[in-house]
Amino acid sequence: MARRLSLPAFCVFIICFSLLNDPVLCKTLKRDVKALNEIKASLGWRVVYSWVGDDPCGDGDLPPWSGVTCSTQGDYRVVTKLEVYAVSIVGPFPTAVTNLLDLTRLDFHNNKLTGPIPPQIGRLKRLQILNLRWNKLQDVIPPEIGELKSLTHLYLSFNNFKGEIPRELASLPELRYLHLQENRFIGRIPPELGTLQHLRHLDVGKNHLVGTIRELIRIDGCFPSLRNLYLNDNYFTGGVPAQLANLTNLEILYLSHNKMSGIIPAELARIPRLTYLFLDYNQFSGRISDGFYKHPLLKEMFIEGNAFRQGVKPIGFHKVLEVSDADFLV
Repeated sequence: MARRLSLPAFCVFIICFSLLNDPVLCKTLKRDVKALNEIKASLGWRVVYSWVGDDPCGDGDLPPWSGVTCSTQGDYRVVTKLEVYAVSIVGPFPTAVTNLLDLTRLDFHNNKLTGPIPPQIGRLKRLQILNLRWNKLQDVIPPEIGELKSLTHLYLSFNNFKGEIPRELASLPELRYLHLQENRFIGRIPPELGTLQHLRHLDVGKNHLVGTIRELIRIDGCFPSLRNLYLNDNYFTGGVPAQLANLTNLEILYLSHNKMSGIIPAELARIPRLTYLFLDYNQFSGRISDGFYKHPLLKEMFIEGNAFRQGVKPIGFHKVLEVSDADFLV
Protein backbone atom coordinates (compact mmCIF):
# COMPACT_ATOMS: atom_id res chain seq x y z
CA MET A 1 0.00 0.00 0.00
CA ALA A 2 1.42 3.39 -1.03
CA ARG A 3 2.30 5.70 1.80
CA ARG A 4 0.69 9.17 1.71
CA LEU A 5 2.49 12.33 2.73
CA SER A 6 0.87 14.15 5.63
CA LEU A 7 -0.25 17.72 4.93
CA PRO A 8 2.68 19.35 6.80
CA ALA A 9 5.19 17.09 5.06
CA PHE A 10 3.59 17.82 1.67
CA CYS A 11 3.87 21.59 2.31
CA VAL A 12 7.55 21.23 3.19
CA PHE A 13 8.08 19.27 -0.04
CA ILE A 14 6.40 22.00 -2.13
CA ILE A 15 8.41 24.76 -0.45
CA CYS A 16 11.70 22.92 -1.00
CA PHE A 17 10.81 22.19 -4.63
CA SER A 18 9.96 25.86 -5.23
CA LEU A 19 13.21 27.03 -3.67
CA LEU A 20 15.24 24.63 -5.78
CA ASN A 21 13.60 26.00 -8.90
CA ASP A 22 13.77 29.66 -7.93
CA PRO A 23 15.96 31.37 -10.56
CA VAL A 24 17.30 33.70 -7.87
CA LEU A 25 19.06 30.68 -6.30
CA CYS A 26 20.51 29.51 -9.62
CA LYS A 27 24.17 30.13 -10.21
CA THR A 28 25.26 32.33 -13.08
CA LEU A 29 27.31 30.44 -15.64
CA LYS A 30 31.00 30.97 -14.85
CA ARG A 31 31.72 31.72 -18.50
CA ASP A 32 29.37 34.74 -18.43
CA VAL A 33 30.56 35.93 -15.02
CA LYS A 34 34.17 35.85 -16.21
CA ALA A 35 33.40 37.63 -19.48
CA LEU A 36 31.52 40.53 -17.90
CA ASN A 37 34.03 40.94 -15.08
CA GLU A 38 36.78 41.20 -17.68
CA ILE A 39 34.82 43.99 -19.34
CA LYS A 40 34.11 45.63 -15.98
CA ALA A 41 37.84 45.71 -15.21
CA SER A 42 38.62 47.59 -18.42
CA LEU A 43 39.58 51.20 -17.81
CA GLY A 44 37.04 52.56 -20.29
CA TRP A 45 34.16 50.74 -18.58
CA ARG A 46 34.60 52.27 -15.17
CA VAL A 47 31.96 54.82 -16.10
CA VAL A 48 29.39 52.06 -15.52
CA TYR A 49 29.13 52.77 -11.80
CA SER A 50 26.07 50.58 -11.32
CA TRP A 51 28.01 47.38 -11.93
CA VAL A 52 28.35 46.42 -8.27
CA GLY A 53 29.30 42.97 -7.02
CA ASP A 54 30.87 40.07 -8.88
CA ASP A 55 27.77 38.45 -10.37
CA PRO A 56 26.27 40.35 -13.35
CA CYS A 57 22.93 38.57 -12.83
CA GLY A 58 22.71 39.64 -9.19
CA ASP A 59 23.99 37.97 -6.05
CA GLY A 60 21.98 37.81 -2.83
CA ASP A 61 20.83 41.32 -2.01
CA LEU A 62 22.54 42.85 -5.03
CA PRO A 63 20.44 43.43 -8.17
CA PRO A 64 21.58 42.51 -11.70
CA TRP A 65 24.01 44.93 -13.28
CA SER A 66 22.41 47.80 -15.15
CA GLY A 67 21.86 46.88 -18.79
CA VAL A 68 22.33 43.17 -18.16
CA THR A 69 19.39 40.80 -18.66
CA CYS A 70 19.67 37.18 -17.58
CA SER A 71 17.56 34.09 -18.17
CA THR A 72 17.45 30.71 -16.50
CA GLN A 73 18.58 27.69 -18.45
CA GLY A 74 18.42 24.51 -16.42
CA ASP A 75 20.39 24.97 -13.21
CA TYR A 76 22.16 28.12 -14.37
CA ARG A 77 21.52 31.73 -15.32
CA VAL A 78 22.97 33.08 -18.55
CA VAL A 79 23.27 36.60 -19.94
CA THR A 80 20.86 37.09 -22.86
CA LYS A 81 20.91 40.88 -23.31
CA LEU A 82 23.65 43.46 -22.85
CA GLU A 83 22.46 47.05 -23.38
CA VAL A 84 24.96 49.67 -22.26
CA TYR A 85 24.58 52.81 -24.32
CA ALA A 86 25.08 56.58 -24.10
CA VAL A 87 27.43 56.38 -21.10
CA SER A 88 30.68 57.52 -22.77
CA ILE A 89 32.43 54.16 -22.78
CA VAL A 90 35.87 54.51 -24.39
CA GLY A 91 38.35 52.00 -25.74
CA PRO A 92 38.22 49.08 -28.15
CA PHE A 93 35.26 46.83 -28.73
CA PRO A 94 35.49 44.32 -25.84
CA THR A 95 36.35 40.93 -27.30
CA ALA A 96 35.18 39.27 -24.07
CA VAL A 97 31.61 40.01 -25.16
CA THR A 98 31.93 37.29 -27.77
CA ASN A 99 32.10 34.73 -24.94
CA LEU A 100 28.47 35.53 -24.01
CA LEU A 101 27.19 32.80 -26.30
CA ASP A 102 23.52 33.16 -25.28
CA LEU A 103 23.23 36.86 -26.19
CA THR A 104 20.20 37.77 -28.27
CA ARG A 105 20.64 41.55 -28.05
CA LEU A 106 23.86 43.58 -27.91
CA ASP A 107 23.50 47.36 -27.77
CA PHE A 108 26.52 49.65 -27.32
CA HIS A 109 25.20 52.59 -29.33
CA ASN A 110 26.20 56.20 -28.67
CA ASN A 111 29.51 55.58 -26.91
CA LYS A 112 33.14 56.14 -27.91
CA LEU A 113 34.25 52.64 -28.84
CA THR A 114 37.19 52.46 -31.24
CA GLY A 115 39.02 49.90 -33.32
CA PRO A 116 37.51 47.04 -35.33
CA ILE A 117 34.70 44.61 -34.65
CA PRO A 118 36.61 41.44 -33.70
CA PRO A 119 36.15 38.41 -35.97
CA GLN A 120 35.05 36.44 -32.90
CA ILE A 121 31.69 38.21 -33.27
CA GLY A 122 30.68 35.22 -35.38
CA ARG A 123 30.45 33.12 -32.21
CA LEU A 124 27.22 34.84 -31.12
CA LYS A 125 24.93 32.47 -33.03
CA ARG A 126 21.79 33.51 -31.11
CA LEU A 127 22.23 37.25 -31.62
CA GLN A 128 19.17 38.95 -33.11
CA ILE A 129 19.94 42.65 -32.60
CA LEU A 130 23.39 44.23 -32.91
CA ASN A 131 23.43 48.00 -32.38
CA LEU A 132 26.82 49.74 -32.57
CA ARG A 133 25.75 53.01 -34.16
CA TRP A 134 27.22 56.35 -33.04
CA ASN A 135 30.68 55.15 -32.02
CA LYS A 136 34.16 55.55 -33.50
CA LEU A 137 34.62 52.01 -34.73
CA GLN A 138 36.99 51.51 -37.64
CA ASP A 139 38.44 49.09 -40.17
CA VAL A 140 36.47 46.70 -42.37
CA ILE A 141 33.40 44.73 -41.33
CA PRO A 142 34.66 41.20 -40.59
CA PRO A 143 33.24 38.52 -42.90
CA GLU A 144 32.43 36.47 -39.79
CA ILE A 145 29.41 38.72 -39.29
CA GLY A 146 27.76 36.52 -41.90
CA GLU A 147 27.72 33.71 -39.31
CA LEU A 148 25.05 35.47 -37.20
CA LYS A 149 22.20 33.52 -38.78
CA SER A 150 19.59 34.75 -36.27
CA LEU A 151 20.33 38.45 -36.82
CA THR A 152 17.29 40.61 -37.67
CA HIS A 153 18.57 44.15 -36.92
CA LEU A 154 22.08 45.40 -37.75
CA TYR A 155 23.02 49.01 -36.90
CA LEU A 156 26.58 50.02 -37.85
CA SER A 157 25.83 53.60 -38.88
CA PHE A 158 27.72 56.73 -37.79
CA ASN A 159 31.14 55.12 -37.41
CA ASN A 160 34.36 55.07 -39.43
CA PHE A 161 34.08 51.68 -41.10
CA LYS A 162 35.88 51.40 -44.42
CA GLY A 163 36.36 48.95 -47.25
CA GLU A 164 33.57 47.28 -49.16
CA ILE A 165 30.21 46.18 -47.81
CA PRO A 166 30.78 42.45 -47.22
CA ARG A 167 28.84 39.99 -49.36
CA GLU A 168 28.56 37.81 -46.27
CA LEU A 169 25.67 40.03 -45.12
CA ALA A 170 23.60 38.24 -47.74
CA SER A 171 24.05 35.08 -45.63
CA LEU A 172 21.79 36.45 -42.88
CA PRO A 173 18.42 34.89 -43.73
CA GLU A 174 16.44 36.71 -41.02
CA LEU A 175 17.86 40.21 -41.60
CA ARG A 176 15.18 42.92 -41.71
CA TYR A 177 16.97 46.21 -41.01
CA LEU A 178 20.44 47.08 -42.29
CA HIS A 179 21.84 50.50 -41.34
CA LEU A 180 25.27 51.33 -42.79
CA GLN A 181 24.93 55.08 -43.35
CA GLU A 182 27.60 57.67 -42.55
CA ASN A 183 30.73 55.55 -42.78
CA ARG A 184 33.53 55.31 -45.33
CA PHE A 185 32.41 52.33 -47.37
CA ILE A 186 33.66 52.15 -50.96
CA GLY A 187 32.88 50.04 -53.99
CA ARG A 188 29.51 48.65 -54.99
CA ILE A 189 26.58 47.37 -52.93
CA PRO A 190 26.58 43.58 -53.22
CA PRO A 191 23.53 42.69 -55.35
CA GLU A 192 23.35 39.46 -53.32
CA LEU A 193 21.62 41.52 -50.63
CA GLY A 194 18.58 41.36 -52.90
CA THR A 195 18.18 37.68 -52.03
CA LEU A 196 17.32 38.54 -48.42
CA GLN A 197 13.64 37.66 -48.30
CA HIS A 198 12.81 39.69 -45.18
CA LEU A 199 14.93 42.83 -45.70
CA ARG A 200 12.71 45.89 -45.21
CA HIS A 201 15.16 48.74 -44.70
CA LEU A 202 18.50 49.31 -46.45
CA ASP A 203 20.39 52.52 -45.68
CA VAL A 204 23.84 53.07 -47.19
CA GLY A 205 23.59 56.87 -47.40
CA LYS A 206 26.59 59.17 -46.96
CA ASN A 207 29.39 56.81 -47.93
CA HIS A 208 31.70 56.62 -50.96
CA LEU A 209 29.80 54.00 -52.92
CA VAL A 210 29.67 53.71 -56.70
CA GLY A 211 27.73 51.72 -59.27
CA THR A 212 24.20 51.81 -60.62
CA ILE A 213 20.74 50.83 -59.47
CA ARG A 214 20.55 48.45 -62.43
CA GLU A 215 23.48 46.48 -61.00
CA LEU A 216 21.88 46.44 -57.56
CA ILE A 217 18.56 44.94 -58.72
CA ARG A 218 19.92 42.60 -61.39
CA ILE A 219 18.82 39.42 -59.58
CA ASP A 220 15.32 38.31 -60.57
CA GLY A 221 12.78 38.72 -57.77
CA CYS A 222 15.20 40.73 -55.66
CA PHE A 223 14.29 42.67 -52.52
CA PRO A 224 10.75 41.25 -52.23
CA SER A 225 10.07 42.89 -48.84
CA LEU A 226 12.05 46.13 -49.21
CA ARG A 227 10.18 49.23 -48.03
CA ASN A 228 12.93 51.83 -47.59
CA LEU A 229 15.96 52.27 -49.87
CA TYR A 230 18.43 55.03 -48.95
CA LEU A 231 21.22 55.53 -51.50
CA ASN A 232 21.72 59.26 -50.92
CA ASP A 233 25.04 61.15 -50.79
CA ASN A 234 27.20 58.69 -52.69
CA TYR A 235 28.64 58.49 -56.21
CA PHE A 236 25.99 56.41 -57.97
CA THR A 237 25.71 56.94 -61.71
CA GLY A 238 23.45 55.78 -64.52
CA GLY A 239 19.71 56.06 -64.71
CA VAL A 240 16.72 54.84 -62.75
CA PRO A 241 15.66 51.58 -64.43
CA ALA A 242 11.97 50.91 -64.99
CA GLN A 243 12.51 47.50 -63.35
CA LEU A 244 12.75 49.28 -60.02
CA ALA A 245 8.94 49.31 -60.12
CA ASN A 246 9.10 45.56 -59.44
CA LEU A 247 9.88 46.43 -55.82
CA THR A 248 6.18 46.72 -55.12
CA ASN A 249 6.56 47.21 -51.34
CA LEU A 250 8.79 50.25 -51.73
CA GLU A 251 7.70 53.29 -49.70
CA ILE A 252 10.82 55.47 -49.56
CA LEU A 253 13.32 55.91 -52.42
CA TYR A 254 16.10 58.31 -51.47
CA LEU A 255 18.50 59.09 -54.34
CA SER A 256 19.55 62.64 -53.44
CA HIS A 257 23.08 63.94 -54.01
CA ASN A 258 24.47 61.43 -56.47
CA LYS A 259 25.60 61.61 -60.11
CA MET A 260 22.62 59.87 -61.66
CA SER A 261 21.16 60.94 -64.99
CA GLY A 262 18.48 60.22 -67.57
CA ILE A 263 14.72 60.39 -67.29
CA ILE A 264 12.49 59.16 -64.47
CA PRO A 265 10.51 56.20 -65.82
CA ALA A 266 6.74 56.52 -65.57
CA GLU A 267 6.58 52.96 -64.24
CA LEU A 268 7.77 54.17 -60.82
CA ALA A 269 4.46 55.99 -60.38
CA ARG A 270 2.80 52.56 -60.30
CA ILE A 271 4.59 51.46 -57.14
CA PRO A 272 1.48 51.21 -54.95
CA ARG A 273 2.97 52.26 -51.59
CA LEU A 274 5.44 54.90 -52.77
CA THR A 275 5.30 57.73 -50.23
CA TYR A 276 8.62 59.62 -50.44
CA LEU A 277 10.71 60.11 -53.59
CA PHE A 278 13.93 62.11 -53.38
CA LEU A 279 15.58 62.86 -56.72
CA ASP A 280 17.28 66.17 -55.89
CA TYR A 281 20.84 67.10 -56.81
CA ASN A 282 21.56 64.64 -59.56
CA GLN A 283 21.64 65.08 -63.34
CA PHE A 284 18.13 63.92 -64.21
CA SER A 285 16.39 65.46 -67.21
CA GLY A 286 13.16 65.36 -69.23
CA ARG A 287 9.66 65.56 -67.83
CA ILE A 288 8.00 63.76 -64.93
CA SER A 289 4.95 61.63 -65.64
CA ASP A 290 1.56 62.93 -64.48
CA GLY A 291 1.18 59.63 -62.67
CA PHE A 292 3.41 60.87 -59.86
CA TYR A 293 1.15 63.86 -59.24
CA LYS A 294 -1.91 61.61 -59.18
CA HIS A 295 -0.40 58.97 -56.92
CA PRO A 296 -2.71 58.54 -53.90
CA LEU A 297 0.08 58.07 -51.32
CA LEU A 298 3.00 60.14 -52.63
CA LYS A 299 3.53 62.89 -50.05
CA GLU A 300 6.91 64.27 -51.08
CA MET A 301 8.88 64.34 -54.32
CA PHE A 302 11.89 66.61 -54.63
CA ILE A 303 13.55 67.51 -57.90
CA GLU A 304 15.77 70.57 -57.38
CA GLY A 305 19.35 70.52 -58.61
CA ASN A 306 18.54 68.61 -61.82
CA ALA A 307 17.88 69.49 -65.47
CA PHE A 308 14.17 68.69 -65.67
CA ARG A 309 12.04 70.51 -68.21
CA GLN A 310 10.55 73.81 -67.25
CA GLY A 311 7.25 73.40 -65.44
CA VAL A 312 8.18 70.24 -63.54
CA LYS A 313 7.20 70.81 -59.92
CA PRO A 314 8.00 69.12 -56.63
CA ILE A 315 5.45 67.60 -54.29
CA GLY A 316 5.29 68.48 -50.60
CA PHE A 317 7.70 70.31 -48.34
CA HIS A 318 11.33 69.28 -48.35
CA LYS A 319 12.71 67.79 -45.19
CA VAL A 320 15.51 65.38 -44.38
CA LEU A 321 14.25 61.92 -43.51
CA GLU A 322 15.90 60.60 -40.38
CA VAL A 323 15.09 57.44 -38.47
CA SER A 324 15.96 56.34 -34.97
CA ASP A 325 16.43 52.99 -33.31
CA ALA A 326 12.99 53.32 -31.76
CA ASP A 327 11.44 53.13 -35.23
CA PHE A 328 12.71 49.61 -35.77
CA LEU A 329 13.79 47.98 -32.50
CA VAL A 330 11.42 45.42 -31.06
